[in-house]
Amino acid sequence: MPTVRTDDVETYYERRGDGPPVVFAHGAIVDHSQWDPQLDALSDDYETIAYDVRGHGRTGGSPRGRYSVDLFADDLGALLDALDVERAVICGLSTGGCIAQVFAARHPDRVAGLVLADTFAPELLSRSEWLQRSVMLRATVPFVRLVGYERVERAMVWLQERFSGEGVSGDYEQIERIRETGPKMETDEFAKVIRAVAAFHRTEIDFSAITAPTLVLYGEHEAPFMRRQALKLAAEIDGSKIEAVPGGGHASNLDNPDFFTGAVRELLAEAYPSDATELAGESGE
Repeated sequence: MPTVRTDDVETYYERRGDGPPVVFAHGAIVDHSQWDPQLDALSDDYETIAYDVRGHGRTGGSPRGRYSVDLFADDLGALLDALDVERAVICGLSTGGCIAQVFAARHPDRVAGLVLADTFAPELLSRSEWLQRSVMLRATVPFVRLVGYERVERAMVWLQERFSGEGVSGDYEQIERIRETGPKMETDEFAKVIRAVAAFHRTEIDFSAITAPTLVLYGEHEAPFMRRQALKLAAEIDGSKIEAVPGGGHASNLDNPDFFTGAVRELLAEAYPSDATELAGESGE
């Protein structure tokens, strides 16, 4: 089982292919296998690295009493150091997108390109968003201690579908399959991860520091506040591009993997132009 020491945890990762590196950070309460469609499609041309964020999957938890997105971003930097990756395209979805934007703003020299999918900036744009991102997230913790996070999340998905519209959660059965095949998350780790996400609005990010080519993706059926956040990110990051993933919900890379991967491939070609030229030449031979 491939792991590397990143500060005080053994981080599990999967590394495939050869070429310019692209690193994938998954959403909360899943694991690296969320990115399997993209790894399968891109590893012929790129070195793809997907890892389990602290508290998740085969990385598992740590004795720390509290987590933060800043800590997760530090873990990402330690992972790149341990794998001798000086500079990479970073692709993050949901919580992984929070990690990616923090890392990109604080280490712009290490980021060749940035993909922010189905994610949000620290700033809360409305009272309803504050209720959903902070209050409701924290409120899940005591219920998870009673009945487990699987039941609580199913209830949350049901509520989102009722209030934000059908399709907001995308193909949720795929997320459930990921959970069934991976290690079960410990309740204490769930609590630390959820509280870290709920406190993200306290994080300070200098978006002007992000200079790498950036793509903002969001599912067509995302909740309204998530669509507003996508527009916010695109406006904050100079020169960024924004696209809606047709038919996508909150895990748009799984809901429409062909579109999502094609958009990422275009960003990779912009981030690594010399390599894209070589690939185009090879395909024409």
